Amino acid sequence: MSGITQLARLLGQLEEQLITCMRCGFCQSVCPLYGETGREADVARGKLALLDGLAQELLKDPQAVQERLERCLLCGSCAANCPSGVKVLDIFLKARAILSGYLGLPPAKKLLFRQVLARPALFNKLLSQAPRFEKLVAKPVDSLLDTSCARFVSPLGQRHFKRLARVPLHRLEPPRSTQAGSSGLRVAFFAGCLIDKLYPGVGQAALRALEHHGVGVEMPAQEACCGIPALSAGDTTTFSKLLAHNLARLDPDKFDYMVTACATCASTISKMWPLMCGSLAPAGREKAQRLAAKTRDVSQFLLETGLVGGEPPQAAEGAIPLTYHDPCHLKKSLAVADQPRRLMAANPAWRLVEMNESDWCCGLGGSFSLEHYDLSQRIGRHKLEHITASGARAVATGCPACMLQISDLLSQAGQRVAVKHYLDIYAETL
Repeated sequence: MSGITQLARLLGQLEEQLITCMRCGFCQSVCPLYGETGREADVARGKLALLDGLAQELLKDPQAVQERLERCLLCGSCAANCPSGVKVLDIFLKARAILSGYLGLPPAKKLLFRQVLARPALFNKLLSQAPRFEKLVAKPVDSLLDTSCARFVSPLGQRHFKRLARVPLHRLEPPRSTQAGSSGLRVAFFAGCLIDKLYPGVGQAALRALEHHGVGVEMPAQEACCGIPALSAGDTTTFSKLLAHNLARLDPDKFDYMVTACATCASTISKMWPLMCGSLAPAGREKAQRLAAKTRDVSQFLLETGLVGGEPPQAAEGAIPLTYHDPCHLKKSLAVADQPRRLMAANPAWRLVEMNESDWCCGLGGSFSLEHYDLSQRIGRHKLEHITASGARAVATGCPACMLQISDLLSQAGQRVAVKHYLDIYAETL
């Protein structure tokens, strides 16, 4: 399909979806960005009004339209609370694709996405070498959170970032294809970039849990990014390449489910792969839809299949207080909230203390944090306040990206609160 044809198709879909918005303004009360700026242009209703008649707006001032669309966390709070059921994220991603197709990608993004991210072998090689040089440009600041900051003036600003894993998951855990055990089930395990390169321990905890419950695992070699960074930037070319790469390595006939411990990957595969696979051949589209239907968060899979069930044990005397942050992509996109809590409750050494507004966005928003770091931090401070007010000694979540943002917030504030994945807590019981 040519680029022009694809853009025309997306524009037609966009116009069909926009008519469902009643401009009621319910999205104002749940939008983290609007809560900080109070600008109508920053809330979903304002952006949707702008997109109504996008073909004309493209001719007037396409850069202004693009700038307003990029000021969005893509957290899905508006869509999850829309009384009309407007699929806001679908609309925004299609609009970004249209604008990027019309304006072209900035050179830096074009280089990063099309020459690095779209080439998984090169991407893995570059990131595997990076830890050797990390200490030259970064200095450790918090051993509990394993965070560093830049030694010199940096494009990353003053942020405290998680250090790259010394050994990525794909080298710690080689490709495998094991048969189903006592569960009678086989799954494909999709690690995702952040677990592979920053949090390999989370991937190992997931694999340990699957093995413990007698689940066979299909883990192919050379897995690629799920594609959400490129898609969020409107780069459907890179997204389609990554999708085709992953589809070539995943056969839905060989497993019962595809599971991941990354909320963003789970949401992308479940929602975006079937939505944005229109440039693929019919067989590819059909495979993307089948994989999407089989995809589950690990906690969702373990509870849904009955592998974990029953009443959890009572927290032990002196149990460590733990709080939980609901990732937007997990709760708002996939309606997964109780399952991670039930897994953590299986560990009596920890005691869950709910924070206020546990499902309020942490403020990262992927590339939003890179382009609007001050706003990202302002939104994140609300999460920081709720974590510290809970009195917990650790905060768990189900999204590696949220772990990055929360680690940055806690590290800069000097708070001695550990950041964990819910699987870290559950795996201690195995």
